[in-house]
Amino acid sequence: MSTVRLRGFGHRHAGRRRWAVRGVDLEIADGERVALLGPSGAGKSTLLAALAGLLPPESGEREGTVEIDGEEPRAVRDRIAMVFQDPQSQLVMERAGDDVAFGLENRGTPGELIRPLVEDALRRVRFPYPYERRTHALSGGEQQRLALAGALVTGPGLLLLDEPTANLDPAGAALVREVLAGIDGTTQIVVEHRIAELTSQLDRVIVLEPGGGIRADGPPARIFAEHGERLAADGVWVPGHPVPAHPPRVPAGEPLLHARSLTHEPVFTADALPEVTVRAAEAMAVVGPNGVGKSTLALMLGGLLVPGGGRVEATGALAGADDAMPPHKWRARALAARIGSVFQNPGHQFVTAKVRDELALGGAEAARVDELLGRLRLDALAEANPHTLSGGEQRRLSVATALAAAPRLLVLDEPTFGQDRRTWSELVVLLAQLRDEGHGVVAVTHDPDFCAALGARELRLGVRRLAAV
Repeated sequence: MSTVRLRGFGHRHAGRRRWAVRGVDLEIADGERVALLGPSGAGKSTLLAALAGLLPPESGEREGTVEIDGEEPRAVRDRIAMVFQDPQSQLVMERAGDDVAFGLENRGTPGELIRPLVEDALRRVRFPYPYERRTHALSGGEQQRLALAGALVTGPGLLLLDEPTANLDPAGAALVREVLAGIDGTTQIVVEHRIAELTSQLDRVIVLEPGGGIRADGPPARIFAEHGERLAADGVWVPGHPVPAHPPRVPAGEPLLHARSLTHEPVFTADALPEVTVRAAEAMAVVGPNGVGKSTLALMLGGLLVPGGGRVEATGALAGADDAMPPHKWRARALAARIGSVFQNPGHQFVTAKVRDELALGGAEAARVDELLGRLRLDALAEANPHTLSGGEQRRLSVATALAAAPRLLVLDEPTFGQDRRTWSELVVLLAQLRDEGHGVVAVTHDPDFCAALGARELRLGVRRLAAV
């Protein structure tokens, strides 16, 4: 177990005017299970990075002190493990078992002990594949399980988790919570927007105040009872505070895209995807367990991946003069103008050095760029490099780039990942407006609130069987 102590802690990232976090005085005792809450931009991820010893002096300006067991975090890294928002950022080996073993090898663990420890960690997170499974073949949710196994295998005294269930299906998220509940002798600090299912296994909730300090600190039930209304208004996901619905105001329109008998190795092999039609003025949610090919399907529908079998056909309403060609054969400029895609990993689609330039890249007018920056709370980051943003900020930017040019069809992979209640609501409103104006929306998602708020038609994918609902 480890004790955490911060005194007057603050950090401002290099090149930024605003402090990411400031004025934090905090103590967390051995073995406590704590959730850090706060609106996007309150500094939760920065605080976790500081506790993990991942903010070297050259990363920016720092105030105050951070101690783990009375020492600087960088001096006791062998007692600390962290699971990041993006699991790809911490997977370093080609084989799954080797990746989990990496931390043990760095610590000089005797070779004969490594394999049993790795296999035990994989069992604890119910990793569904053998030791030799290639990490590049895993879905985002499977990669997150592997990252959690790599964090647990060393038996850390302090476990830091940044949105550990955001990329997981409901069953996978429940498994992570079950694993965390069964860990004894480890101090746990988790940043998690959707906190309702986790509250029963927490000792404390700590709410960071944007701009500096701590707004509230105490048992979850008391904090939500005393501060729930204000927290919800400021963007915190508070249990018992539902979000408004934005059902369709017009009926579904003309077909935009047809997908027939799609296959793609290694995902769609035993069964071909039944016929799918994407319509104007309709939102369709692609749902199902991790690893069944939701992201692969999104790439094929978006014209970014050639189907292994079957065909994606665009109607004249979407393709214009190119209606005889499938989307993956369109010229890049034509594809971007007609279908806006948001990747599972937002950093994979950024090509400029500034947030504002990223939004303007597709030819959006300055007024539209300014509107999206403001509505999605990116205006203070307009001159920042997209690759320096937090995971939630990168997700908002990736969605904003797709919205900027208002293409007739939007294909979005986990559009609400890492969002607080306020930015989540803005994204839903923007997508509902485009849907009601006649645009088609396809969203891969594990977010049932998102599906309900948009009144989305569901396309449910299963491990051996795929069915439209």
